[in-house]
Amino acid sequence: MRAERGAAAGPGHAGMHAAATIMATFRRGAYDGRRPHRPMKHAQGAPHMSNIAADVHSAILAIREPDIPSREVSISRYPTIQEAVDYCAQRGGGRVTVPEGHWLSGPIHLRSNVELHVEAGATIEFSPKPADYLPAVFTRWEGTECWNYSPLVYARDCHDVALTGSGTLMGNGMEWWDWKQAQKAGSQRLYDLAVAGTPVDERVFGTEQDALRPSFVQFVNCRNALVEGVTLEEGPMWTIHPVYCEDLIVRGVRINSIGPNTDGCNPDSCRNVLIEGCRFNTGDDCIAIDAGLNEDGWRVNRPCENVEISHCTMLGGHGGISIGSMVSGGVRNVYAHDCSLVAVERGIRIKSMRGRGGYVEDALFENLTIKAVKYEAVSFNMFYPSSTVEPKNAAPSALRRVTLRHVTGSGAATALEFRGLPEEPLRGIALDSVYLTAGEAIRSSDVVDLTMRDVQLAAEA
Repeated sequence: MRAERGAAAGPGHAGMHAAATIMATFRRGAYDGRRPHRPMKHAQGAPHMSNIAADVHSAILAIREPDIPSREVSISRYPTIQEAVDYCAQRGGGRVTVPEGHWLSGPIHLRSNVELHVEAGATIEFSPKPADYLPAVFTRWEGTECWNYSPLVYARDCHDVALTGSGTLMGNGMEWWDWKQAQKAGSQRLYDLAVAGTPVDERVFGTEQDALRPSFVQFVNCRNALVEGVTLEEGPMWTIHPVYCEDLIVRGVRINSIGPNTDGCNPDSCRNVLIEGCRFNTGDDCIAIDAGLNEDGWRVNRPCENVEISHCTMLGGHGGISIGSMVSGGVRNVYAHDCSLVAVERGIRIKSMRGRGGYVEDALFENLTIKAVKYEAVSFNMFYPSSTVEPKNAAPSALRRVTLRHVTGSGAATALEFRGLPEEPLRGIALDSVYLTAGEAIRSSDVVDLTMRDVQLAAEA
């Protein structure tokens, strides 16, 4: 079928115009999975999207990779990896190499001008004992600032810092995953402290009773940071979690972590982020762009912006490329292109709920292939049902100016889902050259200014 330009859905009408336009010609076997050979044209009503790719890419090209001194220090000469890092940092920085072999470690805290390089054939296996990750460090746990267990690899207030190499880091996350069942009281206590305005330095956790798991790799308030080439396996929770960082590159990383909440890469209130050439197999979202949770996200008020995602492969997880649900500080200027999303639960996903507030605006998803997803190939849903804590307010999130262009796929239960709120409809969604096969074409409600050009949907045979 084909829905031509100009189809629109208004609030409170369940997307009837757009849905009727598509469903009336939604026919079995209509689309064979091949793109028609025709020049690309932009969807009417969204000409600004032609600038999003250029604007984001311009910000990414301006990123300066870490400037690491030529000094090299091998960990084989020191009792611990941390002592090698400290020695290198005290002398102005350099590359700390982890040679071939199996190395045991506690948390590793990187410093400015230091690169931790894990060579081919080297494996760092992290301690499974929670006590080894104390004393607590400053972190952001699911969008709320606090002091908690140290991430396995951690850097705070650093510049020119890197984790590189062809080796492997093993997180022993299996020893932490049962905490998912025990974290309810601790996460609720943290949220209550944030709502009450308790100073961050008094929000101290890091106990087995609170059961708040640490991230695997976390850089906090760092500039000119790089994670490249390494394989990360089975972390306690989120795998790569940069917070308040600027000019960050995540390149060629392989992530295999299938435990609960083991997201792949979650840039959180960061600016100028490139994620390219990575491979994800996760127990949650492969990539999730966030900006703080509810009241604490509003207090910090830092958006996540200028994010480019390119040439990545997602092979399992809840969402392939996700934004949210923690969007309270705002997410804007996102360009995702040339990725393959296979066997995830949802392909492209923007999620939020009443109580988050914030916004998602100016995002372009382009040249993506989505196959064999369990639920929706594309889902923009403001009724996210899986929050760790229930919000204490009803502030809606805004979604505006999001474009899908040259998106193809097959094997989904539903091709498109757009669910806004009656009090805050989704606005300015544009579809251009979208070709999907699925069991169901579209579910749409509370959407304003939905425009379509060359949208072809077909039922699975």
